[in-house]
Amino acid sequence: MAAPITDVREISRIGYGFMASRALFAALDLDVFGHLADGPKDLAALARATRVAPERLIALLSACVGLGLLARDGERYGNSPAAAAYLVRTAPAYFGDYFRFQIARQIYPTLQHLETALAGERVDFFAKVQDPQEARHFSIAQHSGSLGPAHVVAGLVDLAGCRTLLDVGGGSGAFSIALCRRYPGLRATIVDFPSVAATAEEMVGKAGLTDRIRFVGGDALTTEWPGAQDVVLMSYLLSAVAAKRIGDLLGRARRAASPGARLLLHDFMLDDDRNGPATAALWLLTVLTIDPDVASLTPGRLTEEVTCAGFADVGVHDVIPGITRLLTARAT
Repeated sequence: MAAPITDVREISRIGYGFMASRALFAALDLDVFGHLADGPKDLAALARATRVAPERLIALLSACVGLGLLARDGERYGNSPAAAAYLVRTAPAYFGDYFRFQIARQIYPTLQHLETALAGERVDFFAKVQDPQEARHFSIAQHSGSLGPAHVVAGLVDLAGCRTLLDVGGGSGAFSIALCRRYPGLRATIVDFPSVAATAEEMVGKAGLTDRIRFVGGDALTTEWPGAQDVVLMSYLLSAVAAKRIGDLLGRARRAASPGARLLLHDFMLDDDRNGPATAALWLLTVLTIDPDVASLTPGRLTEEVTCAGFADVGVHDVIPGITRLLTARAT
């Protein structure tokens, strides 16, 4: 739990936070960090590269310097170490599309309807995802954001001997790809909206796993799940459905699972006392815009739910510290 704040400047920092987000999104869209990948440049060179008038561009560059995204040495601007590693499109660990597409284009505008969601009205976040072009943007962004957690999860679990994986709501297939790469004997089935299929198949193809990962189009709440699964995975799914549907999804997981099968639940989770962590709490507030009746997930609550659904041997592990956790269990 964070210490209660005492300074009005801390309130201002929270209130002005959206300004920093917009500066980051704008710099990414202009590929400012990419234009600096080969070394520092002055304002005139950056203005030519971005096709933004120097008088306007300097406002954005100054904001990025103030935020620590860029460094300035005399008249020349350069990337910070973090920007060079994660915000340059050609960098191996490039993370910018996650912010450009999922955060800037989906999450950010949807949050304008948070008050509506708090009043109990549905915003219908996934209406956008039904459009093929928007689904592609969302899936590519989610893929970028999920690769890191997927590799962490692959290192936390022991799936030796497992042959079949059901990835429910698996989107672009980041988790299936990471787990299949780690376990050569594993084959995966992804169940997600049909509009996501093309992007998932593209990502799976790029990973060289077309022969081991297949896609089934449908709604996780209504589509029949294939059975006899050695592993059932749900990542960011339970936080996107009404609390009353969690039991249904876990019941489906149990019916799809072979005896002794592994259940993997990766999601935003609060501490059991619900006092934090702050970022997990903010994400669980955000998902109210997906469904105003979502649950504030905690390890304790999910342990009770999975036990009632017919799973045992529950374990909980940090994945993205302060944001997501992995709950593991076995089918009884």
